[in-house]
Amino acid sequence: MNLEQKIKSIIRDVPDFPKQGIIFKDITTILKDPKLCSEIADGFIDQLKGTKIDAIVCTESRGFFWGFLLANKMNLPLIPLRKPGKLPYKTVSQEYDLEYGTAKVEMHIDALEQDWNVLIHDDLLATGGTAEASAKLIQMQKAHVAGFAFLLELDFLKGRKKLETYSKNIISLVKY
Repeated sequence: MNLEQKIKSIIRDVPDFPKQGIIFKDITTILKDPKLCSEIADGFIDQLKGTKIDAIVCTESRGFFWGFLLANKMNLPLIPLRKPGKLPYKTVSQEYDLEYGTAKVEMHIDALEQDWNVLIHDDLLATGGTAEASAKLIQMQKAHVAGFAFLLELDFLKGRKKLETYSKNIISLVKY
């Protein structure tokens, strides 16, 4: 069984969450399997070979799961992107559209160095709003988007198209 099949076999579908008609892909079941978590991190690393990366930005909260593992295994700084008011120091923020409103992500103003090549990691690529906001924050700090890495991608929502203007290097271990 390949990595994508292993991941798909353990993800739990939760119907009608967070609202009627949505089938939520629950990845918390993967966290019970440390060996698979390590395989996932290694799967990302294999696909990132040859990509110059100076830091990994990961988004709250499920992006932290593998973002930390990747940063640790690759010996890179980890930069958390959080919801407003969660970071203790001065921040920069970027607003993005949701299906029924807007949201915002923030990072510390001194989190990135100019000209760093930054990988953006999150658990899920859906419409691409969060990842695009992350890319804009990176560019505001005069750094470069080296690529995107997602555990899951919902192809039918076409979020990848929104991100290709920032980097063509978009990795998804599992596609639906």
